Amino acid sequence: MSSSVFAETFSAFLFDMDGTIVNSKASADRVWGRWAAEHGLDVDEFLPKMHGSRSIDTLRRLNLPGVDPELEAKLIEAEEADDVGDVVEIPGARVFLERLPAERWALVTSSSKKLVLRRLEAARLPVPRFIVTADEVKAGKPDPESYLLGARKIGTDPEKCLVFEDTIPGAKAGEAAGAKVLLIDAVHEPPLVTKHASIKDFRNLAVHLTDNHKLHLMNA
Repeated sequence: MSSSVFAETFSAFLFDMDGTIVNSKASADRVWGRWAAEHGLDVDEFLPKMHGSRSIDTLRRLNLPGVDPELEAKLIEAEEADDVGDVVEIPGARVFLERLPAERWALVTSSSKKLVLRRLEAARLPVPRFIVTADEVKAGKPDPESYLLGARKIGTDPEKCLVFEDTIPGAKAGEAAGAKVLLIDAVHEPPLVTKHASIKDFRNLAVHLTDNHKLHLMNA
């Protein structure tokens, strides 16, 4: 594992949600698996490819005849919002987030605002002051637009941010925005192989606020 992110300081942290601070994989796989089966897709082949992207982008890529991506995305996300019984935090996420200065972190997700609030509530995680959702950008991950907007909402440069992600599209988005990236491998077995630093979860992470008010990430 590269330790570069632990040797630097940052102005802010930008977090993806699903698979990064929230484990919603079972719920997403149930809902999308049913939808894929109903539309004649190979579920085992399809599911690994849909994580990390906005629902509407996934549906547009499929380009299925007779499927309205905007309508289907709304229906799927409504079903996901009702299926949160086993949505939980990634180990250590709540404690880690609660220790961060509220003005120094943002959630940058490919989910809708309604789904964000439902999953954060289910996982008992804090609702951040700054949130970027799928509805706020024209281009989803791996386009950097969402991470650029997240940094802008906090009031800092993306190059001064650390992005926490769990998917290849998300990591590419953070990298394209100019940020450093740290991958969370909690829901991936085997772990993703990238050039970025990676850790299992948040249980051994701590953050120190330096004398010049920068965030220094520490891995115990």
